[in-house]
Amino acid sequence: MRLTMTFDSGLASVQRQLAKLSSHQAKQAYAEGLNDGGFRVRREWQREMSDQFDRPTAYILKSVYVRKATPDRLSVDIEPTYFGGKGVDPQKILQAQEFGGPRRDKRSELALRRIGILPAGYQTAMPATPFPGSDDGRGNVRGSFLVRLLSYFQALGEQGYRANMTDRSKARLHKGTKGREGVRFFVAYGRLRGGPTRHLAPGIWAATGTQGVIVRPVLMFVRNATYEARISRERVAERADLQPYIERRIRFRIRQMVGE
Repeated sequence: MRLTMTFDSGLASVQRQLAKLSSHQAKQAYAEGLNDGGFRVRREWQREMSDQFDRPTAYILKSVYVRKATPDRLSVDIEPTYFGGKGVDPQKILQAQEFGGPRRDKRSELALRRIGILPAGYQTAMPATPFPGSDDGRGNVRGSFLVRLLSYFQALGEQGYRANMTDRSKARLHKGTKGREGVRFFVAYGRLRGGPTRHLAPGIWAATGTQGVIVRPVLMFVRNATYEARISRERVAERADLQPYIERRIRFRIRQMVGE
């Protein structure tokens, strides 16, 4: 997903003012006017995601990056950009949101599938009532809780295997501590595989309370999700109304340079 803006030399409304500037100053005015437009598009793109998504994360909203114009490169690119780290590339996240299509697996889903817990053709989803302490407030699993869950099931890969829970750590978790209830996590497959938990929906569950009598869902196993197209570059560009805006900003930049 990318929007690119270039300078149109046919902006008649600013030609007389541009004549007052040197060639380099004129290019600088073009570049700064384009950059003003680029940041306007960035704001509209963030507004589009806020309107279309349910509680988008700051990571996604802040990923919209403006590659600024310079006097030697009179074009601006505005697109979600991956800056490294553990997060998923925003381009991959948003691709299906613009064109529709299947949701890519999360890293946690790949880890659970690798060790045989998550069945092929399934992904994970939060239950309607989140397990206490698992919700990040945006409908996603809290990162620290997810790490603990993967650690419990020995699902952390080669780089994180030392963080996988030992039997002793699990025993302490099952027993609980002062002020913290004991909990045991287990996997149920419902009618997918039968067995003693066939009455439960497929997913990861938690047993708490005396003798583990309170059973609550933690992560549900659901069929692979497919997105409908929800965000539109064309709608972003239309709302930004760039042509008149950039003309106004170039005139403003010219006035700054000539001191009017």
